[in-house]
Amino acid sequence: MTISSRIAGFGHYVPERCVENPEIEMRLGLDPGWIERRTGITSRRWAWPDQTLTDLAANAGAMALEKAGVDRSAVALTLLATSTPDHLLPPTAPLLALRLGLSASGAIDLAGACSGFLYALVLADGFVRAQGKPVLVVAANILSRRINMEERGTAAVFADAAGAVLLVPSMDPQGGILGVELMQDGESYNLIQIPSGGSARPFDDCTDPSDLRMTMRDGRAVFSQAIRMMTQSSLKAMGQAGLEPRDINRFIPHQANSRIIDAACDRLGLSSAIAVRTVGEFGNSSAATIPLSLSIANKQRPFVLGERLLLAAAGAGMIGGAVVFGVV
Repeated sequence: MTISSRIAGFGHYVPERCVENPEIEMRLGLDPGWIERRTGITSRRWAWPDQTLTDLAANAGAMALEKAGVDRSAVALTLLATSTPDHLLPPTAPLLALRLGLSASGAIDLAGACSGFLYALVLADGFVRAQGKPVLVVAANILSRRINMEERGTAAVFADAAGAVLLVPSMDPQGGILGVELMQDGESYNLIQIPSGGSARPFDDCTDPSDLRMTMRDGRAVFSQAIRMMTQSSLKAMGQAGLEPRDINRFIPHQANSRIIDAACDRLGLSSAIAVRTVGEFGNSSAATIPLSLSIANKQRPFVLGERLLLAAAGAGMIGGAVVFGVV
């Protein structure tokens, strides 16, 4: 019998520190209300100085494991989607697996920027189908430590958070990923970046500190590319699943800003009422936004058998994609 996957547990975590718009607007000399008008964001969460990426990820992962009620020794793989690991080397996923007591699990980091969770979900679904064993997928970021506070395009938007799902085997062929489309546009590679710190531009005593912070070269180009990639990949994923927009029960997009979500709904012919939104309260935590939104949505109104979820994202690279996921 063919094995598919299902989400047995959802988890999320946001730091306690809440940073509201006036704090950032005053620092940048912006008019009151400027951030909300352009992004839909009213607040975001930033980690305390003593919190690590592993701390955030472990809280979200523990919640997903507890909700699933799965023996932790049964988890065979841990995937951590992040752009802000604890260290450049070693990867953070082994430490996360240790913290969670996943003694029989492999572990690896995935650096997929805002699309990282989608890529990790696709890999996890494939592993579950091939091996018949549970996989923990966690996406987490502490972007507040990579923000350029002199650049309003990043300072106003980015946040810290973690989200997680535990995938387990299912015998229902309508479960798990029903359609997927992943894509990239390397010509737009430099639109969002941290210029220094990698092997192309190693940092040293002469490195300008601002080059170790995130920068967005052209916000309008990022906006248009994100909408294009999310729309195109969503249409192809729905086509693979044999579904029309009217067949989608909930749309969980990457929470970049409210205008991108609205534009994606409009171009896809989706009712804005089915779009899950957390960006207003929690900002943009890159790869973490989709699993954070999944967990919060499930808490508010649990997913039910037969629902069809559309997940879509686009971000730095530029890389993006969409997944149609069946709830069983």
